[in-house]
Amino acid sequence: MSDTLPFNLLTILGPTASGKTRLAVSLALELGGEIVSADSRQVFRGMDIGSGKDLQEYGDVPYHLIDILDPGAEFSVFAFQRHFLDAFMSISEQEKLPILCGGTGLYLDAVLRGYLMVEVPENASLRSELRERSDEELAAILKQLKPKQHNTSDLLDRTRTVRAIEIARYEREHVDNHEPLPDIRSLVIGIRWERQELRERITKRLQQRLENGMIEEVQRLHDSGVPWERLDYYGLEYRHLGAFLKGEVSRNDMFRKLNCAIHDFAKRQENWFRKMEKNGVVINWVQGAADPLAEAWEIIRKSFVSPPVDVIEFLP
Repeated sequence: MSDTLPFNLLTILGPTASGKTRLAVSLALELGGEIVSADSRQVFRGMDIGSGKDLQEYGDVPYHLIDILDPGAEFSVFAFQRHFLDAFMSISEQEKLPILCGGTGLYLDAVLRGYLMVEVPENASLRSELRERSDEELAAILKQLKPKQHNTSDLLDRTRTVRAIEIARYEREHVDNHEPLPDIRSLVIGIRWERQELRERITKRLQQRLENGMIEEVQRLHDSGVPWERLDYYGLEYRHLGAFLKGEVSRNDMFRKLNCAIHDFAKRQENWFRKMEKNGVVINWVQGAADPLAEAWEIIRKSFVSPPVDVIEFLP
């Protein structure tokens, strides 16, 4: 089926708790697809409930870029892009349809807008030079090197700012070293909810995850050797639950602050998707509160200029 489609990648995106995985799995079952996760935390083993893996929803559908690293390891957008390209080629060679599914905007953007990235080694002399610079000076250096810096979160942490400068300097000096990207033609479907409905879904989901052992999961990760500082780096659930387990906040305060943080995160995701659209990514939106699967099929139908007879019979 995948070789008759007008696209060679199907992308399902949306904010947290929007139902992306369920929609992607439903389409994969009918289209002969395999899912590639675009989530910055689902790559780590043992980070299951907090990252919202929902592995029970996959059934027999194969998935990629989930549980590929030990918790506490580093994972960058460069690493994601390389792993995605490997999965994309492997799935395509089997004449299956790769289905990219997730909500990490930078990862989605790296694929859909084809960021040209290279593996950048550490530069000890540059790091020594930057060590004496203030945070404001580092931010100015990075903005000078990359005026259109796509990941503004690099400016929120000194270590990440230094690394971003290191990468930008290397890319400028090795501009001809980029490997060509494969031809990726993606149909992008996004799930949209009214703001209040999404807020209610987020709160309900958080309550369920806490009842299903999310606190115990974070404690196990720390007991296994992942330091609190690293859990804090992973943000959201891991940061706020870590603070609770360290006795810094009460359970009620933890829930309130975490719930608000996830709501804010969903807003940032939606803002990122709007920025993607402004940058030329066409996102076909379906309504989460209606029948997103039926709407998705209609979008797939319309993607054909003149569908073959066997495809017309296949589409529901």
